[in-house]
Amino acid sequence: MYTVTSKDGTKIVYDKSGKGPALILAAGAFSYRKFPGMAQLVNLLSEHFTVYNYDRRGRGDSGDTRPYETAREIEDLQALMEAAGGHAYVWGLSSGAVLALQAAASGVSMKKLALHEPPFVVDMADRKPPKNFAKHVTELIEANRRAEAIKYFMTKVMGAPSFVIGMMRIMPGVWSRLMSVAHTLPYDAALLDGYMDGNPLPAELWSDVTIPVLVLEGTESPPALRHGAQALASVLPNAQLLSKKGLGHTKKLDAQKISAELQAFFLGNH
Repeated sequence: MYTVTSKDGTKIVYDKSGKGPALILAAGAFSYRKFPGMAQLVNLLSEHFTVYNYDRRGRGDSGDTRPYETAREIEDLQALMEAAGGHAYVWGLSSGAVLALQAAASGVSMKKLALHEPPFVVDMADRKPPKNFAKHVTELIEANRRAEAIKYFMTKVMGAPSFVIGMMRIMPGVWSRLMSVAHTLPYDAALLDGYMDGNPLPAELWSDVTIPVLVLEGTESPPALRHGAQALASVLPNAQLLSKKGLGHTKKLDAQKISAELQAFFLGNH
């Protein structure tokens, strides 16, 4: 276990494994560095990269300085980048992809960037979360109603069927992991707020992201996720879209397939 100190003094914890070029992993909502899916992916990627797998602030062993701002998470990623030698590949999943994209636009130096199903909603016909979702998630957490916040975020924001929550609640290991990071859901909501309204993506915000970008989507994923990935690939200056079965993230991550595609992209075979 390693630590870096972010600009505001927050300690960010990460694991470092493998040999090869540096690769930083930015996880999505509910995930952290010891989440089983992340651990499997790290094991595979470590055969080809020096992998920096970190706990986003408030999760796992990392610190959490209030009040939260997205800019602080970008500074966390910058601190990781400096620990990795100042220049690395980056993979972001879901809200972690939004974080990585915003970090690249803010000037965090990256060699290449892989954005895995950022949950943008760009089509008014697609399913959208409630307009006030970020505010409501924050209110639930401030009232210490973590279980309700998890249910709301999964069903109303992510679109999961209600029965999935019931199944997770009877799986002690799964539910305890979700509860342990539930207080960070407002952070993910803040990252996503404004990008899930069914409006076109604001391409001008990312016009300076000229590094090679791979946008990944699973052909089995919900239409909103697929439309968002396709729209993002079309507005970024130097992006390609990869659509394949097994790359979806709304169920269990297929670490084998994801690892193979990241290896191909980052090491130059795409």
